[in-house]
Amino acid sequence: MGMMNIGRAARVLSAACALGLNLHAQPARAQEAPGRLDALQQLNTSIAALTKRVSQSVVQVMVTSYGPVDQNNGTNTDLVIGHQRSMGSGVVIAPGGFIVTNAHVVSNARRVSVVLPGTPAGDGGVRSLVKGRGRTVDAQIVGVAHEVDLALLKVDDDSLPPLPIANYDALRQGEVVFAFGSPEGLRNTVTMGIVSAVARQPDPDNPLVYVQTDAPINHGSSGGPLVNVNGELVGINTFILSDSGGSQGLGFAIPAPLVQMAYPKLRKYGHLHRGEIGIQLQTITPTLASGLGLSQDWGAMISDVAPESPADEAGLKRQDIVVSVDGEPLDGLPRLAFLLFTRSAGDRMTFGVRRGKDDLTFDLTVSERPHDFDRLTDLVDPDKSLVSKLGILAVDITEATANLAASVRLQSGVVVVGHTTNETEFANAGLMTADTIHAINGRSVTSVDGLREAIDAMKPRSPVVLQIERGGQFMYLAFELD
Repeated sequence: MGMMNIGRAARVLSAACALGLNLHAQPARAQEAPGRLDALQQLNTSIAALTKRVSQSVVQVMVTSYGPVDQNNGTNTDLVIGHQRSMGSGVVIAPGGFIVTNAHVVSNARRVSVVLPGTPAGDGGVRSLVKGRGRTVDAQIVGVAHEVDLALLKVDDDSLPPLPIANYDALRQGEVVFAFGSPEGLRNTVTMGIVSAVARQPDPDNPLVYVQTDAPINHGSSGGPLVNVNGELVGINTFILSDSGGSQGLGFAIPAPLVQMAYPKLRKYGHLHRGEIGIQLQTITPTLASGLGLSQDWGAMISDVAPESPADEAGLKRQDIVVSVDGEPLDGLPRLAFLLFTRSAGDRMTFGVRRGKDDLTFDLTVSERPHDFDRLTDLVDPDKSLVSKLGILAVDITEATANLAASVRLQSGVVVVGHTTNETEFANAGLMTADTIHAINGRSVTSVDGLREAIDAMKPRSPVVLQIERGGQFMYLAFELD
């Protein structure tokens, strides 16, 4: 029996067990068949209804970017830059057309558009295919959080229903889940599986944990929702582990609490604001425990406490072993790191620690992690900072502001600190918050006034190439004036 047949057999067996069916029993008598058939029909009807409901909150994300083009002639060594198109998925997270997807889906985007779900028609069968086709609209990138691989998009459609958020604390291994998205560009696809692990940490050096599932996820599924049997968002499908490049039953989704934490901050600031309490954590090993004389050789230990931080003021100390947070027992670093990652400024936390032979409890309040970029927004002047034809607000890079713009290698140009709310003809130029514009058509940009004058002097259909710096890397954004 091949891998696919084994998987199908397991699904049938699981469904049969859930329905109280005995697959090894003798053929049913005629009078027993209707009841069993009704049970299967109820299961089928429930899944179809859930799929129809959730699909109205799922979109296909289409991205146009610029990148190297393979000429495939084996002799030309020139670097050729051309249009590149990629696809992903997204889910409506809030009223007003706000959509969450993965940051890597919109990476280096010059233009983003989404295919909205079609109006529900019929029973979802063949007859409703044409009526259910969606329309394509432009989307604006509101914010990006690369550290958690999430991005927030905005479309001009207030009718899209947001997907409700599941209670992550109630999620259990073995629960049935459904993955929605556009794998390999196949829009409006749904697959079924179970929760293989509630909090999997694929990288031991990264505190992020994921919901692991065996629901088939493939390229193009990224950014789509993983939902439970109630149609609630469990996580955002993000990546797979595979030797073949396709699904091998090892899919990973960003947990819903991270989405809840990131959404309001991306909407307000365009980037992620994280809280902090001022501690560094370290996994306890037998060697570490023996050398320091700790009371246990497993779990998580505080390796540093920042002076005057919430942790310091509460009384936490180095070598404290964290045994619980907010009453939840902890046995390792991944869960503790996840709990800290999802907290915001102003949240109250209770730490239970073991110090020597004593068990102690400390209460503290999470503080806002300083973000120098926010100080740039204080310099915005509505008249001087507006570049209307690009739909952006920007400030000059000077000696006084260079240290506020993260990862700027070339300390000149202008940095994008926001976007205008009104639609502009160049709103899809691909510029994102925190981008630094260094040049336009090969000429250096040293001020917002200079950038605005250069754009205004161009004739319709003129090519525009902006050299920008994003995340410490240089790239070009190219488009034509209308």
